[in-house]
Amino acid sequence: CKDNSCKDRPEPPILKFDASGKLLQAWGEKMFVFPHGATLDPQGNLWVTDSQNHVVYKFTSSGKLLMTLGTAGKPSEANGQFDEPTDVVVASNGDIFITEGHSGGTKGNDRVSKFDKNGKFLMTWGKHGTGPTDFFSPHTIALDSRGRLLIGDRDNNRIQIYDQKGKYITTWTQWGRPSGIFIAKDDTMYVADSESWGPDQPGVKKGIRIGSAKDGSVREFIEDMESMTQDHSGAEAVGVDAAGRCAEHATRRRAGRLGRLW
Repeated sequence: CKDNSCKDRPEPPILKFDASGKLLQAWGEKMFVFPHGATLDPQGNLWVTDSQNHVVYKFTSSGKLLMTLGTAGKPSEANGQFDEPTDVVVASNGDIFITEGHSGGTKGNDRVSKFDKNGKFLMTWGKHGTGPTDFFSPHTIALDSRGRLLIGDRDNNRIQIYDQKGKYITTWTQWGRPSGIFIAKDDTMYVADSESWGPDQPGVKKGIRIGSAKDGSVREFIEDMESMTQDHSGAEAVGVDAAGRCAEHATRRRAGRLGRLW
């Protein structure tokens, strides 16, 4: 969307392609303000957060709206409502986990909210801060094979790991400044870092780190073309296809054996 806003624009912000790049469908025009995080649930439904409209949508894979969480245009600290939702992930039993706090603490709730499969609010945890278990712009969330929640606590330069009841497990700081996390079925983990630069992370480069969600090890790194500058060229999100096909771009061939990067 132009200038980071879809408000009142006619273009559909959600585009669905087949594996060859052929456009199959497009939808969502005049529905979104700032589409941000997206995920597929185990049934193949598409979930999308709208960070500036403060809602989370559930669609079928063909674009039919199934559920809306939050109240459009009304940021709120209330349980079951949102202020700048950033990302969403759905567990195998249908439980929904949503992160909030896109503006890095200047506004937003900096927390995780949990709902059941029908959209009933269950619980929330976290608050703005830099201490253990605090959040400062939790930008992305993913599930590993053990069902653990890995939360990209972006402005704290770390990944925090919790169980699905909100119990803290551990923190990893070796993945840079995480904007997006994708975890494959074998726990190969891909973390997109679009913002590492400057004095708070001296020497840390922007790019995509690849490793293991089992032990937190980082094994490979795809460096951004402006990896040590403030320029915002880096990847904010990363996805990998199920077939494990090689990446086509020459600079990404090293990751080919791990899957295609999009």
